[in-house]
Amino acid sequence: MALNPHLYGNGMPVAFVNEMFVLIRDGIEFEINNIHGAPGGTVKTKGRIFLSNVRMVLVADKPTQIFTAFDMPLLFVHDEKFHQPVFHCNNISGCVEPVVPYDQNRAMYPTNSFKILFKHGGCGTFVPLFFNLIKLVRQYNQQFDSGNTTHVDPLRAAQTPVDEMMNHAYVDPSDPTKIYLQQPDSEANRRDTYHS
Repeated sequence: MALNPHLYGNGMPVAFVNEMFVLIRDGIEFEINNIHGAPGGTVKTKGRIFLSNVRMVLVADKPTQIFTAFDMPLLFVHDEKFHQPVFHCNNISGCVEPVVPYDQNRAMYPTNSFKILFKHGGCGTFVPLFFNLIKLVRQYNQQFDSGNTTHVDPLRAAQTPVDEMMNHAYVDPSDPTKIYLQQPDSEANRRDTYHS
């Protein structure tokens, strides 16, 4: 995870080299725990999700000094679950490990838990794409796993072949998710590392 990643003025995340944005989903609410400086360590806000072949970025509609956005590398997400409660809205919960700089101690960075609530419309497009993308990223990572569990590069996921998955994506008409058919920015502005 990375708190307050680089964003353009319109709120879109600055892409990494070889990163492909898959979708954007407006009208969600999310809750993230273990945010340093937030009251009680928890941020609850409304916003939108950007999902790519590398990460999921939760961007707040009303940024604060503490929280603008939250970046979750797909390689570091675990224990993700989809919930369909009878009396509440559908949601996805899970945990994400931090992106630790090479010169930092991992113990200084806590694991974050998250919950994404779909309160405006269906989630029949978002949920299958999210879970399929996580599965593809994990399969691709296992092929090239170096056994280095201390420092795994989250950008390794950028090499995951997602084109085939996108060609067969199901679009639910009740789901306000927007799928990217063309990438939103040029290669010139892309970053090649999580840390400056």
